[in-house]
Amino acid sequence: MKNSFNERCYEILRKVPKGKVTTYKSLAQVLKTKAYRAVGNAMNKNPYAPQVPCHRVINTSGKLGGFALGLSAKIKLLKSEGIEIENNKINFDKYEYKF
Repeated sequence: MKNSFNERCYEILRKVPKGKVTTYKSLAQVLKTKAYRAVGNAMNKNPYAPQVPCHRVINTSGKLGGFALGLSAKIKLLKSEGIEIENNKINFDKYEYKF
């Protein structure tokens, strides 16, 4: 299914550049839904990583959230893109990508 919910999530997420992050909620808002958990589920099942950068999706609180390859892998990827992480949180104001 080319136009499935997950595929639409991935299409939007491809716009988030290196060094920036977005939230599950922001992705859901672009999709005109409140299905934040469904967005998280789509990220967990992402078959296109790292071309579709699900590691750049965090919680609205700035917490890192989950990652299919483990939190340490997510941290490593984010740090390699120049994103600073303190106490497993990201300064969302500094690194937010606005759609």
